[in-house]
Amino acid sequence: MYCLFILLFNPPSASQCWSGIRAYEQLGQRAFGHPGKILAAVVITLHNIGAMSSYLFIVKSELPLVIQAFLGQTSITENWFMNGNYLIIIVTICVIFPLATMKHLGYLGYTSGFSLSCMVFFLSAVIYKKFNIPCPLETFGNFSATAPVSDDTCVAKYFTVNHETAYTIPILAFAFVCHPEVLPVYTELSNPTKRRMQTIGNVSIFGMFIMYFFTAIFGYLTFYGGTEAELLHTYSMVDPLDTLILCVRLAVLVAVTLTVPVVLFPIRRALLQLLFPEKPFRWLRHIAIAVCLLFAVNLLVIFVPNIRDIFGITGATTAPTLIFILPGIFYIRIIPKNQEPMRSRPKIQAACFTTLGLIFMIMSLTFIVLDWISGEKRSLGGH
Repeated sequence: MYCLFILLFNPPSASQCWSGIRAYEQLGQRAFGHPGKILAAVVITLHNIGAMSSYLFIVKSELPLVIQAFLGQTSITENWFMNGNYLIIIVTICVIFPLATMKHLGYLGYTSGFSLSCMVFFLSAVIYKKFNIPCPLETFGNFSATAPVSDDTCVAKYFTVNHETAYTIPILAFAFVCHPEVLPVYTELSNPTKRRMQTIGNVSIFGMFIMYFFTAIFGYLTFYGGTEAELLHTYSMVDPLDTLILCVRLAVLVAVTLTVPVVLFPIRRALLQLLFPEKPFRWLRHIAIAVCLLFAVNLLVIFVPNIRDIFGITGATTAPTLIFILPGIFYIRIIPKNQEPMRSRPKIQAACFTTLGLIFMIMSLTFIVLDWISGEKRSLGGH
């Protein structure tokens, strides 16, 4: 959602970047030639496919609950219009595809503003519900609380280690990756300057940090140990027909649906940089790439059973690469030694940044694989 903040703070323009570099892939080419361009394009493509998949997974899981609430039902039926797989295909064709065919990224700034207002409403509802839902939970119907009731059920635990801890840092990293969009956004600023772009970045990161932080805090303080991986699902345990939560679900669905086209743009640009460099714009090519990407992502969402796996793997691999590794090595490579020697403070910081990213990636992948292995053992033990 960070990229939504960036788009909101600038109007579309045809201005150019002073360096002539308008994309992350071009930075890779400036640093390492064609192999660097391929590396950047592949990482961006994999990361943003993971991002699109996670957003569509939210649509798949939440839209049936919205329809259920509108119909006044307390459980999901077998009707086709309650099947998340059919619903994501319909949403993709009717909403996402038309937005994904727009020529310039800046035009989506208008939808981004509306998406952000939906997320502010989501945060407000989470804070409000904290003071209106009793603890221990009084669950609805056949729902049962995730955690057993005990003396410390409604006591906050500030630090917990379990088999899901391995996914924490990768998900946090995934949440703040929007690096591929920075250069395209800069080129579309009406008055592109380094200072203005820095201000946009600072406001965007700080704003999203505040939203993520308070949503997590108040969501946890509402349900404590009973908090599920998907927060909105936990509210269904209390009242599946709650009008406010229904409105929140609609707001979240609108926000994530309008974000998918924004995330698709860097993937299409990366593929164009690789497959059709220096080629003029063609509508047929522009639309065909969008169709292929949306088709592939829909298949992925239909067959992947858990959103946590998408967040975890993407956050453990492509996120540290885009946040730490590539910026560090690109900086070291592009800045000449006669301007900044390797022992200069900026290049030492860049090297430390790259090393930190490698350590983070190895540790995260190791913990996730260990969790998969232990999960299989838990499943076998359960049988």
